Amino acid sequence: MKSKMFSAVIALVTVISSNQYSGELLAQPPNQRPTKHVVARENVSLVHPQNQRWRFGMEITSPGLTTGISATITLPLEWPEQKVVIVSQEKSDNVRPVRMRTLGNGVQQGMISITRLNPGESAHVYFTIDVERSIMEAPQSISGLARPEIVPPAVRKYLLVSPFIEIRDPAIVKVSREVGYDAENDWQRAELIYDWVRERIRYQFDEKQRGAAEALKIGVGDCEELTSLFIAMCRNNGIPARAVWIPGHCYPEFYLENAAGQGFWFPCQAAGTRAFGAMPEYRPVLQKGDSIRVPGNSRPQRYVAETLKAVKATANPVVKFIRERVDTENQPTPDQ
Repeated sequence: MKSKMFSAVIALVTVISSNQYSGELLAQPPNQRPTKHVVARENVSLVHPQNQRWRFGMEITSPGLTTGISATITLPLEWPEQKVVIVSQEKSDNVRPVRMRTLGNGVQQGMISITRLNPGESAHVYFTIDVERSIMEAPQSISGLARPEIVPPAVRKYLLVSPFIEIRDPAIVKVSREVGYDAENDWQRAELIYDWVRERIRYQFDEKQRGAAEALKIGVGDCEELTSLFIAMCRNNGIPARAVWIPGHCYPEFYLENAAGQGFWFPCQAAGTRAFGAMPEYRPVLQKGDSIRVPGNSRPQRYVAETLKAVKATANPVVKFIRERVDTENQPTPDQ
């Protein structure tokens, strides 16, 4: 993931980076070896749940007088493959009670407010969160899986233009028509798009955000560009698709319905080891979706970053956003 996608929108501050589908999952204590199968349904299997403990938060120090401080941090939401429990919240006395909001049904923010920091004064907010993340396996049978004939209202936005997902770009429209036109079903169509993107776009990390159209033009990109191009081509073929964000990485999901009209999101690893319709990944999901409306911002956001603003500052405050795993021992790997 590009470092700028995890950078905050900052006013008057200096930043230090931190070092660091519905079915019920079985809760287990941290470090306990998981049972293999947790949720097994006709089209979705969640296996090998892993318990993790993470710390999210913010630390700020003010060399001068700073007033009217407002900040946001991203906290994980629950998803079919992920359960979340806030174990504790710690804040300094000069921080007002943290409020929560969910944007676009895809990202949760903690909203932090500090009235005043005097010269040399600091403040902090820490959330300790237990995350149970499961591996998603590809369905054993794809029979009956297809694009929705009537797209559910909550899914319609995943057929539209998003930042850096230029579905109307002429070159993207052209290849979208060419790839997968002879597929026998929509699962195969999505897989043909997936393989085409991975074959045609050479992986090359770049902090610059290029988008789907430029990646197609120059033939290189990283997880962001491969994800964007896959999503754009799926959408042009009537298959809803969206981006998923985890620490240091992103990948796409596509949406199909079974013969009974039940909808499922299927992930795939656009960059890295091939994994189609499955996701061997334990890092917590931070955001799903790629066109999020944020209050106070006129344009939809591809990725909702941490933010910090101040009404007045006589010297630049120093802020550190924290996103780190705090239990790293005796964790099982996906093949255990």
